[in-house]
Amino acid sequence: MNDMRPIRAKSGTNQEGTSAHNRRVMIDALRLNGQLSRADLARATALTKQTVSNIIEELESDGLVTSLAAVRKGRGQPSTPYRLVPEGAFAIGLQIDRHVTRTIAVDLVGTVLARGEANLPARGPETGVATILDLIARTRRDLAGIAPQSRDRFVGLGVAMPGPFGIEADADDPWMMAAWQNFPLLETLSVGTGLDVRLQNDAAAAATAEKMVGAAHGVDQAICIYLGYGLGAGLILNGELYRGANGNAGEIGMILSQPRAASGVQRAPLEHRASIASLSKILGLDPADPDLYRRIDEIAGGPDARVTAWVEDVAFELQAAIQALESIFDPQTIILCGGMPPGLARLLIEAIHPLLPSIAEHRARSMPRLQLGFTDPWAVAIGAAAEPISRTFDPRFSAILKTRTAGAV
Repeated sequence: MNDMRPIRAKSGTNQEGTSAHNRRVMIDALRLNGQLSRADLARATALTKQTVSNIIEELESDGLVTSLAAVRKGRGQPSTPYRLVPEGAFAIGLQIDRHVTRTIAVDLVGTVLARGEANLPARGPETGVATILDLIARTRRDLAGIAPQSRDRFVGLGVAMPGPFGIEADADDPWMMAAWQNFPLLETLSVGTGLDVRLQNDAAAAATAEKMVGAAHGVDQAICIYLGYGLGAGLILNGELYRGANGNAGEIGMILSQPRAASGVQRAPLEHRASIASLSKILGLDPADPDLYRRIDEIAGGPDARVTAWVEDVAFELQAAIQALESIFDPQTIILCGGMPPGLARLLIEAIHPLLPSIAEHRARSMPRLQLGFTDPWAVAIGAAAEPISRTFDPRFSAILKTRTAGAV
């Protein structure tokens, strides 16, 4: 192997009591680079060769890493590359939206192995939770048929649904799933599945998907603007998803919009104008229609004044939102993603350009200020499934800081 090739990896630490962090750092390096030798891992993570060797042996014993055939480069000793074992861990992601629920099962490297979808009954969680539990059970059976070892290697169930969480909302508000938020959802799902269950908002889940297998893969500072039924943003800061004090970080859909002065439109939450729900209302479409995305794509594919006006308004709003996010967070890139038809996404990203001047314009840029990510109704479910994998195996620098502080006391 070429020992001088660039390797993407985070640094470990050779301090005592940090072995769990170092395991995560090495798993992350293998996920980012595909395969690496022990020398590669030591050089990229700043760990000693002995530490790397010890961790590699542990990971092999745990069924998370495997060795490949030795490679000889030049006159030196052959080196043995290692890679992650996809079957080393599995997780399920669950998306709960206003009218539909989706499940995705993934392996350790984020490969989608099984999926399921069902319409949610209109009566809310009291009846909808049975639909969800049945869907999860079916997805687990499908996964077991593909990967029988998954029964013993589940690391959790990730759940994603629209936020914000923990605020007062009218039970009839179509933007807030108040009944679901007030329902003991996590407890019910944990008891019903026997899995560790965590919740995040749909924009954060979309960012998790981009981080694991999408445009934010290997990027430490990124903002993912998620445009679906509503609007939100997932914040990837220092390589970790930032959730905020109450899990509501990035709820840009709640920002009061600033419509053009001549429009005569009153201020309202941004997602009331910039969302698939708002476009559906303009087009006279039912957001609960299973063929909604196909219908929107068909309309957006031809000249339609209603779509053109909506795209112009949304682009105007998102230009300001992007400039503000760049000014506050200084990301490497901003990714536009979401459960929207790809044709509509292309129209929107073209209309947003040229971007407003901001601090993001500098000579050292290596990534575009704005790029297109997943435009797939399944993206949130993929991110929900990636969350348990990320939580179990990705480096957490907040944890290592706590370890160092504890050691200094």
